[in-house]
Amino acid sequence: MPKIVRFHATGDADVLRIEDLPLAEPGEGEVRLKVEAIGLNRAEVMFRRGQYLETPELPSRLGYEAAGTIDAVGPGVSDLQVGDRVSTIPSFSIGKYGVYGESAIVPAYAAVPYPDNLTPVEGAAIWMQYLTAFGALIEYGKTRAQDSVLITAASSSVGLAAIQISKNAGATAIATTRGADKKPFLLDAGADHVIVTDEEDLAERVMEITSGTGVRIVFDPVAGPLLETLAEAAAPGATIFEYGALATAPTPFPLFTALAKGLTIRGYTLFEIVQDAEKLAHGTQYIRDALQSGALKPVIDSTFSLDEIVEAHRYMESNRQRGKIVVTV
Repeated sequence: MPKIVRFHATGDADVLRIEDLPLAEPGEGEVRLKVEAIGLNRAEVMFRRGQYLETPELPSRLGYEAAGTIDAVGPGVSDLQVGDRVSTIPSFSIGKYGVYGESAIVPAYAAVPYPDNLTPVEGAAIWMQYLTAFGALIEYGKTRAQDSVLITAASSSVGLAAIQISKNAGATAIATTRGADKKPFLLDAGADHVIVTDEEDLAERVMEITSGTGVRIVFDPVAGPLLETLAEAAAPGATIFEYGALATAPTPFPLFTALAKGLTIRGYTLFEIVQDAEKLAHGTQYIRDALQSGALKPVIDSTFSLDEIVEAHRYMESNRQRGKIVVTV
């Protein structure tokens, strides 16, 4: 029987259990994966705590991102077959189709072949981060060569993806980090400028970098009081994409700055892209092409074994990572 990660109560990382469960068979429109690697993301931490968009039905599986080989195909699936090497796009119920384990069943539409030049560890670290950044910066933001893009919390996997996509578009990537220890890493990762917010005034530095113009696009997962500062750093007519809520404090709306500059401040999630067939096709093709050319390259912070899943979640919650955390199976 395959080892599967489930939790029987919401809470901290210790609620995660590795259990031996019967091998399941894929149903209509589903495929089964022999999982080789699992990419972790914060949505799974929030889901485990009972603080996510989806409420877990206990006991619950979890996990959005996996790379593996298809070992069974359900009825009605014609474009995938046993032996295909695929990774999963986060476009399904995290509880019903959780991928943490040695075996996982997912909807066939969410299983996508990944480039041959990537390892399974890298294959488990592409779709969530790159599609999230692609949707805001390319699909909606239309980032171009003359743009400056402000990327906050830039050492996360999504932040690093946003740096790479900004550079691929020819834009200037301005990254932020709280501590100076991550500045050399972010510069090596491709950022043109790094603002250390514990030491520097963010809005003032942005204006220095952009010769007083401000940035046309802001890509932010923090929100909270920071939004007022981001509005100050924005150029007239800029768009601020809020794709997360890492701040625990309320998020005041910077009304007068938004009025004066004509800002667009909008909430954004990956699901806007993965639930739209045309946008998803555009995004997956863009990412696949850029991965194959080397313009995009997933940054792996560390790997853990499946038996270390609790430690892997604790490490994610420590906020020490620089890139993607991957569990190998």
